[in-house]
Amino acid sequence: MKWWYGLVFNTVLIILVLLTAIVVRTPKLTVVDSETGKKYGQWSIQREDFFSIEFIHSVHQSPVIETFRVEKNAIYSYSVKFYDFGAGMQTNKEDGQTLTRDGEAFVLKGLNRSFKELNYIVGTVSDHILTVNNIPISLRELCGRNAHIRIFVTS
Repeated sequence: MKWWYGLVFNTVLIILVLLTAIVVRTPKLTVVDSETGKKYGQWSIQREDFFSIEFIHSVHQSPVIETFRVEKNAIYSYSVKFYDFGAGMQTNKEDGQTLTRDGEAFVLKGLNRSFKELNYIVGTVSDHILTVNNIPISLRELCGRNAHIRIFVTS
């Protein structure tokens, strides 16, 4: 009869684990084609984790690294690292933002803007590099040159 208690206990335990897995799902960062919805890639990412997109600025011809934080099913801008002021770059900080130097680069933090999704056109001359979980991913290799993409979080 003791085997019966073990069977019931193990069955209940398995059901609880499965229910927990369904309720507490890991968010996924997803890249799709903006026009067709074709899924190019999807990566597990923890809430409060960061990912970044690096590209060469088309005017300045210098690197820009935009860093984002995942929170629930939203993407929040966290910082931008750039090497030149000018076209398309924020030239002054707003309340709550800090602008510091990191060697030759400027780092603007405290952006904290919320996005449901990010939209990019993958570079034709220079690549866009998506870094998720410290793994760099060439968006040019993944999606192709001039691909119009959406990046968003699902749970």
